[in-house]
Amino acid sequence: MQVLHQLPKVRDADLLVGFESADDAAVYRISEHLAMVSTVDFFPPIVDSPDDFGRIAAANALSDVYAMGARPATAMNVVAFPSKLDISILGEIISGAVSTLDSAGCTLVGGHTIEDTGIKYGLSVTGFIDPVNLMTNTGAVVGDRLVLTKPIGTGVVANALKGGRISLKAARPVIKSMTTLNRAASEVAVELGVKGCTDITGYGLLGHAMEMANGSKTNFVFDSAAVPFFDLALELVSKKSNRPGAIANTREYLGTDVIIDESVSVEHHQLLTDPQTSGGLLLSVNESKVDRLMTRLQERSVHASIVGSVVARTEGWSIRVE
Repeated sequence: MQVLHQLPKVRDADLLVGFESADDAAVYRISEHLAMVSTVDFFPPIVDSPDDFGRIAAANALSDVYAMGARPATAMNVVAFPSKLDISILGEIISGAVSTLDSAGCTLVGGHTIEDTGIKYGLSVTGFIDPVNLMTNTGAVVGDRLVLTKPIGTGVVANALKGGRISLKAARPVIKSMTTLNRAASEVAVELGVKGCTDITGYGLLGHAMEMANGSKTNFVFDSAAVPFFDLALELVSKKSNRPGAIANTREYLGTDVIIDESVSVEHHQLLTDPQTSGGLLLSVNESKVDRLMTRLQERSVHASIVGSVVARTEGWSIRVE
């Protein structure tokens, strides 16, 4: 993102969403009622199971499209794979991804592979949307309530799993969350006219919330006691070896833009910047609609939490955690 901001600003009337607002995907208008949504994401394995990794990578890539309120249509593999490894491993990864794409109604149409020293996998995804339904980082409004659709803590759990400090069985509930699509949450949000949304990934809850608050020219206030965390992550985060380096890096990046009250526990403090893979959606919802949204999400088996509020812009900070 720092490099992109050094580039000349794109001047194209049909580019509805570019990189300036740090949104999850680009949106390009095709006609009055149709726009194309484009995104790409790939990363090294965070679990040892090739099938699980493929499912997680696909759900993670699709999430960017869902965060915009769009419907994914096609996907292309982005692969780095060592020639010394058995090609069947790659087959299992892609098979896992395809199973997730199929459940999303998204078609794998090709891709590109390079040789590398380690495995990396992800997808570029193209989706479509009526621009009137767009959800973006600029859509939060003062008075809105903030709703989070998945628990926090995948980074810590994945780090402990890779280090052999927990078993695959112990991590299974977290893996299930990472392989669960944000489709239902997105569809409910669009149905109720939500305009502010981001998905929680590499910058953690506070990092992505700050991008949304700044994009909307508002401030966000979170209730740390209302934020859902994986129980396993709360147990693991106190040990430094389980904490991804991105936790500290993101805190440094946020600087004084984030104020965290002394009453917030050390565990919550750490996990609020835990980098998520295939995390949930953070929705900014009109207060008059939030009860209906929570009911509809529950009906779709999405166990969401109301975690904060949008308040008027005050200089000197973007996020406060109480």
